[in-house]
Amino acid sequence: MDEKYLSRAFFKFLNRYIVVPAFKRGLGKLISNPLTGRIMVLETIGRKTGKIRYTPVNYALMDESIYCYQGRHLKGKWYLNILANPQGELLLPSRHLIGHAEEVSDPKEAAHAIRQILKANGFGGFIYGFNPFTVTDDVLQEKAEGIPVIRIKPIHSAVTVSLRASTG
Repeated sequence: MDEKYLSRAFFKFLNRYIVVPAFKRGLGKLISNPLTGRIMVLETIGRKTGKIRYTPVNYALMDESIYCYQGRHLKGKWYLNILANPQGELLLPSRHLIGHAEEVSDPKEAAHAIRQILKANGFGGFIYGFNPFTVTDDVLQEKAEGIPVIRIKPIHSAVTVSLRASTG
């Protein structure tokens, strides 16, 4: 087994048995913090299976929309699923929303969203080899070229997590 396989297996286990259940139980604030970054769980519908899928992703709130990005490749399952079925539930640390997703086509908007996501991403914010707090807009736009960004516009708020959880 190689290191990449072990890393994927570890995160798959972590997401399936710790992160997603915590968000479903209203404990997302314990997972999403300055160290780990701003994390939400996307509920998508499988484009091939029709099954509900849950994926933790980093995000940023901007102009009443929620932005997340796929990374450097276009083959991530959650990304392809959300393009095929753009309406889904977002499990945020303090509430759940129903939203409609669309890919951002404007390169400047995409670069700005990536900057905000990376700034809120804890240690992971430096993953692309630059400081998201100080990098120039030109360099950021060059580095972010080709990284797909998703904008999710809330349709309505689901029941707040604090009401769903049985804690006072």
